[in-house]
Amino acid sequence: MAISPKKHEMPTQEASVRAHNFSEVALGYEVSIAVEEAKRCLNCPTRPCVSGCPVNINIPDFIAKVKESKFEEAYDIISKSSSLPAVCGRVCPQESQCESKCTLGLKFEPVGIGRLERFVADYHNKNYKGEVNKPTPNGHKVAIVGSGPSGLTCAGDLAKKGYKVTIYEALHTAGGVLVYGIPEFRLPKSIVAKEVEGLKALDVDIQTNVIIGKTLTVDELFEMGYEAIFIGSGAGLPRFMNIPGESLKGVYSANEFLTRSNLMKAYKDDPVTPIMKGGSVAVVGGGNVAMDAVRTALRLGADKVYILYRRSMEELPARKEEVEHAKEEGIEFRLLVNPVEILGYQNETDPRDPRNGYVTGIKCIKMKLGEPDESGRRSPVEVPGSEFIIDVDAVIMAIGTSPNPLIKNTTEGLEVNRRGGIIINEDGLTSRDRVYAGGDAVTGAATVISAMGAGKLAAKSIDEYFNKKR
Repeated sequence: MAISPKKHEMPTQEASVRAHNFSEVALGYEVSIAVEEAKRCLNCPTRPCVSGCPVNINIPDFIAKVKESKFEEAYDIISKSSSLPAVCGRVCPQESQCESKCTLGLKFEPVGIGRLERFVADYHNKNYKGEVNKPTPNGHKVAIVGSGPSGLTCAGDLAKKGYKVTIYEALHTAGGVLVYGIPEFRLPKSIVAKEVEGLKALDVDIQTNVIIGKTLTVDELFEMGYEAIFIGSGAGLPRFMNIPGESLKGVYSANEFLTRSNLMKAYKDDPVTPIMKGGSVAVVGGGNVAMDAVRTALRLGADKVYILYRRSMEELPARKEEVEHAKEEGIEFRLLVNPVEILGYQNETDPRDPRNGYVTGIKCIKMKLGEPDESGRRSPVEVPGSEFIIDVDAVIMAIGTSPNPLIKNTTEGLEVNRRGGIIINEDGLTSRDRVYAGGDAVTGAATVISAMGAGKLAAKSIDEYFNKKR
């Protein structure tokens, strides 16, 4: 049978409709389409796609089960490696990981591995009615700091081996960046909740509203009887450009803006937390977080929304699919520009004017690409005398985040690098005995799947530590 050169299209909401709602954009494969897409897999003996997956899912085997319409068996194969398949199938950058290694991709489009993973996970979540097999407790207690992708993965892998695991989450809802950072239209919160419930079924205890470093310290966790600790607290400290006007009303970090919308439901008619709605919005940055922020602003009722990025489209780091969706929805990309000042309203004759201090525009300068930097990307250079102003009512900074220094400042002997990331060895162990770390708390802001890989590594190392003691 001839192999289709293109992967089967993912059904989506129409752009003109989805731009005004928070329902999921991608609708998922139907059974028949999933089976047909699975038939494109060559089942290569060398399995290069597995090496491209940070959690080493047995991709050819699960796809082979999809070919046979054995979807629960496919799920069982995936879940041996991944605790969050419904999440990964939606937000992982498969195009630069597993699918980039696909042999079929040398000649045609690669197999839609991410789309098939999502299909299998959604099929399981909708249809599976069986009980979770709980392992025999092994008598060891482990504390997990943070309930984001690295923490959930570490907790899941340890729980499956019989460890008594407790997750401590600073916010009031478990999920970390999956619930506060990624919008509903890309990752429905019901999906995250379902994955969290799966961990609870393994007797993982989740304690919310507990800030490690403030409510409890790492040392106090050891005093409470935990024998090992994994720190997966993420990177929630936003970065700014340190340009004039960043303290004006209407300037947000992407973290704050997305948290207000995603977790605090500020898009509702009677929100408990305020957020800018309507007007014109500029988002500074070109990564996935910038795409999430700009598309959220549009759905909140903005009349005009801009992406401001200092390099060209070729260097834009966001996922291709997210950029295409943003363009379809009417987002305007202003490339090779860089903000130099945020402008605000000032009525010097009447300081009581309620409009005082609000954003009115953003001054930018045009850029051109110069020589490549250390990473190989061409460095942007200012074009003298090219300043111009864009009239906007709000500015969202999406230029990266750093790990919060709270845990570092309250944990004696915990070494960090110059950017605040916790230093670990090849096993995920920190400078403190029996304290492991991974994900954005180590690397700074990165992908969900890389954080999951770090949680998986730490769980393996913790288990090996206790096995050596037995």
